[in-house]
Amino acid sequence: MRRRVLLVLTATLLLGLLAACATPTPQVIKETVVVTKEVPVEVTKIVEVTKVVEKEVMVTPTPVDYGKVAFISTQCVPVEEAEKMRGVILKDFPGEVEFIPADYATFEDTVMAEVKAGKGKISVIGALHGQFPTLVAAGALQDLSHLVDMAKERGTPDAFIELGKYGTDKQYFIPWMQATYILAANKKALDYLPEGADPENLTWEQFRDWAKNIYEATGDKKLGFPVNGLLHRFLEGYIYPSYTGGMVTTFKTSEAVEMWKFIKDMWQYVHPESMSYEFMQEPLLSEEVWLAWDHTARLINAFKERPDDFLALPAPSGPKGKGFMPVVVGLAMPVTAPNQKGGEALIEYLTRPEVQITTLREVGFFPMIKVDYPGYVAKGIRLQGEAVSKQAAAPDAIPAMLPVGLGPRSGEINKIYRDAFTRIVINNEDIETVLKEEAEKLQTLMNETGAPCWPPDPPSKGACQVK
Repeated sequence: MRRRVLLVLTATLLLGLLAACATPTPQVIKETVVVTKEVPVEVTKIVEVTKVVEKEVMVTPTPVDYGKVAFISTQCVPVEEAEKMRGVILKDFPGEVEFIPADYATFEDTVMAEVKAGKGKISVIGALHGQFPTLVAAGALQDLSHLVDMAKERGTPDAFIELGKYGTDKQYFIPWMQATYILAANKKALDYLPEGADPENLTWEQFRDWAKNIYEATGDKKLGFPVNGLLHRFLEGYIYPSYTGGMVTTFKTSEAVEMWKFIKDMWQYVHPESMSYEFMQEPLLSEEVWLAWDHTARLINAFKERPDDFLALPAPSGPKGKGFMPVVVGLAMPVTAPNQKGGEALIEYLTRPEVQITTLREVGFFPMIKVDYPGYVAKGIRLQGEAVSKQAAAPDAIPAMLPVGLGPRSGEINKIYRDAFTRIVINNEDIETVLKEEAEKLQTLMNETGAPCWPPDPPSKGACQVK
């Protein structure tokens, strides 16, 4: 029995052990597991991008057409010059220009008739400084003061702007083009230039000393003047204003006496053939003279033929400044101008640098404004043009205008100055006596013509008076 009990206990123990070692019954447990994993994903997204791109776009502006502009002028009257005006100088103007060349009488009659009628066809006038006073006095010209800033910005000398005012506060013309007189010097003369002298900024005393140095070194009188040519312009427009500040009013002043003493002293170095010279280009080319004064048109061949041998120089200065005689051509508009905008546009066009250069090349008038001469302009002309510009723009410039208001008797004033030269310099007569006697003739001429003073003399009421 005891043995049976032991067997039962043993069996029970074995069964317990087997149960403990058996595989347990699985339990289902619900659990959420978050797994992070990098997975490449393609995403399509629309993005707006603004990009600034510079691109040249050719825009064709609406063409400007100023219509018909009638332009009457006392300059460029010869057929050849008139054709150059029409076919070359005016061809790029955005409008139809009717160029009307006219002599002075026809020009004045035409403008005055239109003004009296209160209407007309002329919109622009081109004439010499001395041809406008009658129209100014008649109230026939517009005030162009609103165009002055344009002219100044382009380099028009203040002295020329002032000429267009005729002593008033109104601008009656805008300077257009010019011609004048300058010095010419053979480069051989540079070896004898006075110490410290600048050939482009000489005084008349330095100019005399230059000729003196040449004479003392070579024994030759190498200074020349066109006594048989335009010597009266030298007296009226250069030496008189430089020493006296005037032309008519200062004819017999104490400054004039000193001036004539200077001329006599300088004349001992002047080539004796000067008495027969009409144009100075020939004696310059032959080298009879090395230094000369004359009109640009009467020097041009020397500069054209041998531009590397000559210098073109501004006129010297005297105690009062740099007297010089420009032939000034201006542009004006009558009060009856039918095309105001077209007229103003034509004035603007004719004073453009490129048109001023074309004008020089085609008809020989020098620019009124500051320009850079392009390579296609002949060297000789460029040399003269640069001297003309420097002369006009000099800070001490004294423009002396051609005689005004003398009409058909304009030649008489030239004779008075020439006679004074002959009597004083050539015949060695007493200076004060000659000036007194010639001044009486000059005053008679002024009184009989009623000519008022013109620059460089101050404006006058009535006939100009000799002091």
